[in-house]
Amino acid sequence: MSLAGRLEDLALADIFQILSVGRKTGTLIVNGSRGTALIVFKNGMIVRAETDDLERNLGDNLIDAGLIKETILNLALEVKKKLPATPIAEILFDLGSVKHEHLEKVTRKRIEKVVCRLLLWEDGDFQFELDDLDLAGKTSLKDLGWELSKGLSPEYLLMEGARVQDESTQSFAKTEEFSFTDAETEEEGADAGWDDDWETQTSERKDITALKSLTHELRFPNSASEITLLILRFASDIFHRGILFMIGKSEMVGLGQFGLEIEQADEKVRATMLHIDQSPFFSKIVTEQMAYRGPFEKDRVTEHLAALLGGEWPKEVAIFPVIAEGRVVAFLFCDNYTTGESFGETEGLEIFINHAGLALEKSLLQRRIQEMEQKRDAG
Repeated sequence: MSLAGRLEDLALADIFQILSVGRKTGTLIVNGSRGTALIVFKNGMIVRAETDDLERNLGDNLIDAGLIKETILNLALEVKKKLPATPIAEILFDLGSVKHEHLEKVTRKRIEKVVCRLLLWEDGDFQFELDDLDLAGKTSLKDLGWELSKGLSPEYLLMEGARVQDESTQSFAKTEEFSFTDAETEEEGADAGWDDDWETQTSERKDITALKSLTHELRFPNSASEITLLILRFASDIFHRGILFMIGKSEMVGLGQFGLEIEQADEKVRATMLHIDQSPFFSKIVTEQMAYRGPFEKDRVTEHLAALLGGEWPKEVAIFPVIAEGRVVAFLFCDNYTTGESFGETEGLEIFINHAGLALEKSLLQRRIQEMEQKRDAG
C-alpha cells in the first residue's frame, strides 16, 4: 500500500489513524513550507520521528538532559562527517558515550515534540511507503535520530500534541488577560481586595476549561476519526483512564483509549468486541441514552471488560453515550481506578459529547451527499 496526498486534503490525525488501525509498517515522509519530516511506523506504532522544523537536534537534547558533554557531541559530529548516513545517536551509542535506556527516554520526548510541531503544519505533500524501512537517500534531513525498541501509540502522540497546544494557548490567553487587568485596573483591584481573591476568581473547572478550548475544533472536524480523538482528549483531562466504544446493533467495538496501563493497550482495545445484548448494564444505558455515574454492575460482559482494564473491580465508573441520528452510536467508558480519586464535575464533558454527536451527524450527512454525487457523476 502506498499512501500519498496533501495535508490540505488529509490531515495528519487521519493519516495516523489509518496507519495505526491498519497496523502498518513503513515510512511516512512529509515535505511542506515549514520543512521536512520523517516518521517510521512498525505494526502501527511510531518508532522514529524527525523534522528540520525544530531548532535543536537529538544531540542537543542529550546535552540538555545532562547525559553527554558538548565535547563528546563534537567528537561524534567529527565521526559523522566520515559517516554522514549514520545518525548521531548511533555514533554516540557505539562510542559508549550514552546508554541505550537514556537514548530511548530522550527519543520518546523528542518524538512527542516532532508530532506536536507537525500538528501546526497547514500544508505539505506526504507519502507513505509500505514495508519500506530503508531510509537512505529518502529525505534531506541531516540526521534521522534514534529508533525506539518499543514504539509509541499514534493516538497518544496526537492527544499529547494537542494537549501541549491547548496549554500553550491557554497560558498565552491568561498572560494577556492578566496584563490587561494589571495595567488598567490595578488601583480598582486593590481597593476591591482582588489581590486576596485573584486565585479564586481566575480558577476554573477542568471540564469548562476544556470545553472552551475544544468546542471550536469540534465545529470544523476533518473526519469522524478526528471527532473520536477530540472526545478522548477531553476526557483524559478529567479521568485517569477510559475507552471509547463504537456501538452497533448488538455489539460494542473498541475505538481508542487513554490511561490503560497494560501491554499493547491500543491494539487490545481495537481488537475488543463485546455483545451488548448479553449485558443488562450496558443495554440499559444504550436504551435510556443517558449518561451514567455510579457502581460498575457485574454481568458477563462487564466482567470481560474489567479483565481487559486490568487490576481489581472499579468501584465507580462514568459512561457517556454519543447520540447521532436518534441512536447511541458510541459511548465513552471512564474511571479513576488507578488513583482512587473521586470524580469531578463532568457537565462540560457531557455538553461536548452532545456536540460531538451533532458533528458526527453532519459528517455522516456529508459522506452520503458525496456518495450520491459520485453515483450521479458515474451514471
